[in-house]
Amino acid sequence: MFVPKIKYYTFVTVKILRKIAIVLVPCYWMLTWLYHRCFDWGLLKSKSFDYPVICVGNLVVGGTGKSPMIEYLIDLLEADFSLATLSRGYKRTSKGFVLADDNSSPESIGDEPLQFYKKHQNLVVAVAESRERGISELLKLNKKPEVILLDDAFQHRKVKAGLNILLTSFDALYVDDILLPTGNLREPIVGAKRAQIVVVTKCPPQLSEVQKLQVEKKLKLQAHQSIYFSSIKYSEKLKNQQSEMTLESLNGLPFTLVTGIANPKPLVDFLSTKGLVFEHLMYSDHHLFSHEELKLLATKQMVVTTEKDFVRLQPKFSSTEGLYYLPISVAMQNADGFNKTVEAYVKRYYSIEA
Repeated sequence: MFVPKIKYYTFVTVKILRKIAIVLVPCYWMLTWLYHRCFDWGLLKSKSFDYPVICVGNLVVGGTGKSPMIEYLIDLLEADFSLATLSRGYKRTSKGFVLADDNSSPESIGDEPLQFYKKHQNLVVAVAESRERGISELLKLNKKPEVILLDDAFQHRKVKAGLNILLTSFDALYVDDILLPTGNLREPIVGAKRAQIVVVTKCPPQLSEVQKLQVEKKLKLQAHQSIYFSSIKYSEKLKNQQSEMTLESLNGLPFTLVTGIANPKPLVDFLSTKGLVFEHLMYSDHHLFSHEELKLLATKQMVVTTEKDFVRLQPKFSSTEGLYYLPISVAMQNADGFNKTVEAYVKRYYSIEA
């Protein structure tokens, strides 16, 4: 049973306002189109690096699985190369270029960068509003990384990444969307041509070849682009800093699902298919929990959340005994092809046979 606790009137109001704002879409289209064309025409400059820089991004506002894809790339490359991630650090209170360390917090560097730092011991994690400056600072380090992964930087044209990986959700393809403020597109869909790889994320696990062909036909990819499909793989175990427990142990146990992510529907559907009974407290993406909200959560017998939300919630709890997160990972279809493409791009900078 799924019992949502949502301020419906707020969501309905926002939805109505976004529909009314459709009169502004042509203006937004013209501004963003002109901005990106200025880079294409050379009127604005993009800086390239003789160095492997991989950008993971999308055309829409949130919800395509950028963080799991960054972690997939980390797992793929970290055995052979020293890595760094660079992102803006959404909703952080700090400014400029900041390197993550043991004193970092969600407030100082953002929740996703802190998640990367806590999970990967040898990873350099940095945040900077200017990706160009961030890369330059990383390359000044005494032990500079051999590969830089840019998180959510597809629209940051001042840096020209050597490899652009564009993500789009299976149930919300960018070709089916319209521009902000009515839709979720950050720029016109012609911008997708900048990507060398397009990954359709959050696919059904048993996606058929016919369905893949239908999606590929809709996206109208260019000759230089390759397409891959991935799905979310949920762990069968919940974790926190002290312990873990199986999902099966939640049967008959009342718990509260807390989400502060762009699209919690796949997680809600997954838990529901397990026959679990829970209430759902849904907040906006990267939500900063207030004192009153934390007091409410403290009254719950059991709280299950996402890994990103756990990073923000854990420091606020005196004990995480009743607070767990459900790990997720990317299950890449035709993983060999995707992996070889990425590895070949990186290895050519180091004269390593791909």
